[in-house]
Amino acid sequence: MPPSMAQTWTRWEKSAQRGTYPFDFAPYEDAKRVMDKVVPLFDADREAFTNEFLAAAEPHEKRAREAEARGDKQAARKEYLSAYGLYRMARFPCQSTQGKKAAYKKSQDCVLKAWSFDEVPARRVEMPFKGRPGEGDKMIGYLRAPKGVARPPVLVYWAGIDTFKEDCLHRTLPFFARGIACLMIDMPGTGDSPILGSEDGERQWDAVFDWIAAQPDLDSSRVGAYGGSFGGYWATKVAHTHRDRLKGVISQGGGAHLVFAREQIERAQNGGIPWGQSETRGHAFGRPSHAQWLEYAPRLSLLDQGVLDKPCAPLLCINGVKDPITPIADYYLVLEHGSPKEARFFANGGHMGTPLDHGPDETIGIMTGWLAHKLGVR
Repeated sequence: MPPSMAQTWTRWEKSAQRGTYPFDFAPYEDAKRVMDKVVPLFDADREAFTNEFLAAAEPHEKRAREAEARGDKQAARKEYLSAYGLYRMARFPCQSTQGKKAAYKKSQDCVLKAWSFDEVPARRVEMPFKGRPGEGDKMIGYLRAPKGVARPPVLVYWAGIDTFKEDCLHRTLPFFARGIACLMIDMPGTGDSPILGSEDGERQWDAVFDWIAAQPDLDSSRVGAYGGSFGGYWATKVAHTHRDRLKGVISQGGGAHLVFAREQIERAQNGGIPWGQSETRGHAFGRPSHAQWLEYAPRLSLLDQGVLDKPCAPLLCINGVKDPITPIADYYLVLEHGSPKEARFFANGGHMGTPLDHGPDETIGIMTGWLAHKLGVR
């Protein structure tokens, strides 16, 4: 059984105090007030989570618009980010209800407003996508290209099941600071992706790489990619299926084969979130129940698909050995097949690498340095 909301809040509260995942930019006072209300209501009314976070965000958005109207950009940016953080929580973990879909749109508006005051604003771009009947016709991304850098290399960056491109704007700052243009997108089945996840969901990246190649102010000969958490699965796959388009790929905390086995799915479900880890992952694939996900997930195995035995672009695998969500054995499996890869595993680390409670996250410096080298950035 998934944990209760009370159990989850006990685990989350330190993150809320630090302002880290999943509470990035959400003021702790607001988060605590909301969670104190939500915990006793959640079992009977799951939408209370969304509604209470929506209500907490609205005053911040109102103050942001007032500050913007009087020309106080610093105050406006701060309030827009607070509103975004709370709207982001309202839509968490995925857009499974109409209320969460509405909250997601509000989070998009606020985060783009906040970044509009930056010296290099985030630019929304549309990349034509040739989908199948019923699918979308474009990939949507946010691009930030460093000033004063002629035809910079490009990092295509996406995250996981519950972290969308809006949540990656601040996460890409270390790469951006190295003179790398950052294009943030959503993995299949999340955010604004035009398709649901599937055994061939990597086809959405065709549109991304074709669009980059058509941009005269970007260097399409120096493109890297990053995928985190479930997004790491797609990073590992894209490193193989699109190897000719990439100079280097980082897969952080991603699975490949064992993560889709019944035993591991049950383990992740029991240690996940109140909505259910299976239901959240399954939602991205159009199979939003534990039973549906159990039945479908094995089809995604990169080993059984034959992907891992193919040549791949330079690939860095990074994670914590004690990851409860994605077994570290999956990355050992990746290393045992196909082209030689590079890896950095943290003996005492959990999901994604180093535990935040033990000091600075060491993965950031490792990843930025590795990718900068692969992209030829000094």
